[in-house]
Amino acid sequence: MFWSIILILIIILGIIAIFYIITYNTIITYKIKIEKAEGIIDEDLRKKFDIIAEANVFVKKVVTKKDYLKEYMELKDKRISNYELDRKLTEAYTLLLELKNDHSELDNKDFNKLLKDINVINEDLVSCKNYYNKNTSELNKIIQKIPTNIVAKINRCRIKPFFDGKNMQDAVTDDFKL
Repeated sequence: MFWSIILILIIILGIIAIFYIITYNTIITYKIKIEKAEGIIDEDLRKKFDIIAEANVFVKKVVTKKDYLKEYMELKDKRISNYELDRKLTEAYTLLLELKNDHSELDNKDFNKLLKDINVINEDLVSCKNYYNKNTSELNKIIQKIPTNIVAKINRCRIKPFFDGKNMQDAVTDDFKL
């Protein structure tokens, strides 16, 4: 009788340990995927900034009256989130397209190549942001559901915001941005 109780306890503890290990590994897998996506997004945003800075040289040669991209060139000195940097660089890209339409001198091979390079980076960014948000969503589900939330709390895992910077768990309901 005594040995059967000990055997049952060992089996129960073994099942709990296996559950803990599986859940912990799942959490870590999602964290690794999210960090990988963040790294690629960081790198792509740096490349995009550098290309916009290079395009700015062309713009300054053609449009000497106004420094259209000055505000965007100052972004490197500011501490802003990747989401805000992405929004600002997208604005700068849109401005470059408008300047190209307004100034035929910018419609040349070198400038068009820079715009094409930005477009390729934009496609990669969309893909990485979707991957980031998908894995963030899955991680947040694990962190919120019982009994996996116990493992998450033990390991101090917190809800991660999506790439757009919104926290779906907060009380702010008007944080939708276009």
